[in-house]
Amino acid sequence: MTIIPRGRALGVTMQLPQEDRYSMEREQILENIAVLFGGRIAEELFMGQMTTGASNDFQRATDMARRMVTEWGMSDALGPMVYAENEQEVFLGRSVTSTKNVSEATQQKVDGEVRRIIDEQYGLARRLLDENRDKVHAMAHALLEWETIDADQVNDIMAGRPPRSPKPTASTKPPAAGGSGGSAAPVTPSESPA
Repeated sequence: MTIIPRGRALGVTMQLPQEDRYSMEREQILENIAVLFGGRIAEELFMGQMTTGASNDFQRATDMARRMVTEWGMSDALGPMVYAENEQEVFLGRSVTSTKNVSEATQQKVDGEVRRIIDEQYGLARRLLDENRDKVHAMAHALLEWETIDADQVNDIMAGRPPRSPKPTASTKPPAAGGSGGSAAPVTPSESPA
């Protein structure tokens, strides 16, 4: 997590996979949708305002919820059926389009189910952030101090401990033992013992 601007983003929270995955489980997708709402909810809870910063998060969350309903059969209300077919455009640079092969009534059910998923995950994210305000404040203080925090520091905060100092990077590592002022000569790769 960083508050250093990256491209057009003012800050970034990155979720790295713990293992290679070729498919996702329903609960994991729902959790990802809830996480995408964290920035907007934090704006509301801690700053008392809304900005345009969450627009891409909303787009991604809505896309995931819609795909759960229309492509992946992950809706109890609509069941395991595909409600839109993708058609590839023949011209380069054009996007994939979806055609509706459903009635207007079914489309309204799809939209209602997508809305339900979005509302439930938004509510979950809001409740979790509200219940963990102290941890959000601790992360904000850590970010103001170090600009970037890693998973170990986030885990410390979530466990109620002060976050450990950042790990040294290649540019901030202290000089190796035996450098200037030390009694041992530095060992080069060709001299290192086998």
